[in-house]
Amino acid sequence: MDLREESLTGENLEKDVTLNEETVESATESVNEKTETTSEVITLAEETAVSGKAHVDYSSLTKSELVDALVGLLDEPIDSVRDAVSQIKMAFYAIRKAEIEAEKAEFLAKGNEEAAFAAAEDTEEARLKDVLGQLKEKRAEYNNAQEALRMQNLERKRAIIDEIKAIAVDPDSVNKQYNRVQQLQQEFKSIGEVPATDATELWKDYQQAAESFYDLLKINKELRDYDFKKNLEIKQQLCADAETLAEKDDVVLAFRRLQELHNQWRETGPVAKELREELWNKFKDASSVINKKYQAFFEDRKSKEKENETAKVAICEKLESLDLSGLKTYLSWDDATKAVIALQEEWKKLGFASRKVNADLFARFRKSCDDFFAKKAEFFKTMKEELSVNLQKKIALCEKAEALKDSTDWKKTSDQLVALQKEWKTIGAVAKKQSDAVWKRFITACDAFFEAKNKQTSSTRKVEHDNLKAKKEIIAAINAVLSDETETEGGKKVRELMKKWQEVGHVPFKEKDKIYTEYKEAIDKAFEKFDMKEVRAALSNYENSISQMTDKDKIYREREYLVRSYEQKRNELKTFENNMGFFNATSKNGNSMLKEMERRIQKIKDDLALIEKKITLIDSKV
Repeated sequence: MDLREESLTGENLEKDVTLNEETVESATESVNEKTETTSEVITLAEETAVSGKAHVDYSSLTKSELVDALVGLLDEPIDSVRDAVSQIKMAFYAIRKAEIEAEKAEFLAKGNEEAAFAAAEDTEEARLKDVLGQLKEKRAEYNNAQEALRMQNLERKRAIIDEIKAIAVDPDSVNKQYNRVQQLQQEFKSIGEVPATDATELWKDYQQAAESFYDLLKINKELRDYDFKKNLEIKQQLCADAETLAEKDDVVLAFRRLQELHNQWRETGPVAKELREELWNKFKDASSVINKKYQAFFEDRKSKEKENETAKVAICEKLESLDLSGLKTYLSWDDATKAVIALQEEWKKLGFASRKVNADLFARFRKSCDDFFAKKAEFFKTMKEELSVNLQKKIALCEKAEALKDSTDWKKTSDQLVALQKEWKTIGAVAKKQSDAVWKRFITACDAFFEAKNKQTSSTRKVEHDNLKAKKEIIAAINAVLSDETETEGGKKVRELMKKWQEVGHVPFKEKDKIYTEYKEAIDKAFEKFDMKEVRAALSNYENSISQMTDKDKIYREREYLVRSYEQKRNELKTFENNMGFFNATSKNGNSMLKEMERRIQKIKDDLALIEKKITLIDSKV
């Protein structure tokens, strides 16, 4: 209730007017309309405390039992089942949500795409909606009936006001009509609510008519003094009650209680004229404290809703600004998906925006998410078809290689297999679950031919065994440098041995992986023991650069860049190592190219080690 309205009628309260319950009801209805938006901050427990009604626990019932309970409410008075209907809906959809999540989990476990999921229809949900529809119809009928009753009450109260006005204009009979006016006032009180749009004007007319009557009425002074004393006690208590409301933490409940006190003030008659203004000012001041707190509460909530609205608009704009046309790889789609999911998590953390925009913002956000995942599903479908085509091409190459593996025309067949290997590299990727198998099939056919060829080339085998011996000696020399505790130029000697390693040619194919693993282990130990200067310098410079960064977002972007670089290097390393098998199996004229491949592989491994250290450095900083 607005205190300005009360102040306008303060002088009128000086008259001996017995206020009516209609005013209480209309004021309460007005308050309910003004505080409707606070429903989000009042919990179910608080509503229970205010109404005094116990709530039935529906959480242990099944869906069918919940619907049956809802059906049972059809026979109850429609104005008494609102809370029960709300609880049943909450309990039902809690069960339904769990069922959908389980159904979705099973759907995804079968390998299906998330975007293709659609929950199965639920017969109990259909029953629920049907009963809710019936309850809605009953509510509409009830509201219509209540509105008609309010119109009847309005006409009855207007008739009472007209009769009081007629009595008040006849000075000769005003004393004789005192009991009749009292009777009319009681009748006015007993009549129920009127339409909210007419309540204030009706109250003013009634008050004016009653005041006009009492202005003309010469009341017995003793009776008047008794009424004043009784009303003074009531209004003093109302002032005290209003002042204690300032101590309550729940601003909304305090405001509701204040409206009840104002209704009681209106229903209470006047006090002695010399006390009226002082008493009213005291009550008004106490009310002002609550009203200011109530106004501040909603202004604060409005401010937070505005902040949430701005944040949600920004998220929508980020989603809408994503350039999906540039996403051509699985990695790019995965990165974009992580970004979208991050925005969804950010959205969940935000509270409500204002009612007029909150639903529209969610619809806008949901549409952007749906569009993204729909296009992602379309991309994966297209890629699946492309992977299938690539698989068929690689199977065809496997069949060609298998047809050549037993050939003894060494030169011609070698050239043919090398050509097949080059063609293999031009074909795109296949599904991960089939990639290893088809590759193993192809390389097995190639290796079978080249191993047979190598058996026929004894001189080549002798050279390879000599090379194997030379590489073992190099590994032994590196280990000797590592074991010498007095060594001061170990790094320099290791680098000389590494250069010498690159100059040694092929080793027997079966020994290739083993000897390289031994070499790599020795080199790794040397890098660690002698702390190779270029790696250390590069890491030191990078640490200085990171230390100068103050923007955390920039640091996180740097880390993401390093992770992507690391994955690219790993893929590049895998490609080179696969190609090493091809070059090892070809003619002896490929030594120089093989050395270059080994050098590049080692460089990639060194880069990977440096990137790992950089990522570790960033993690230690943030």
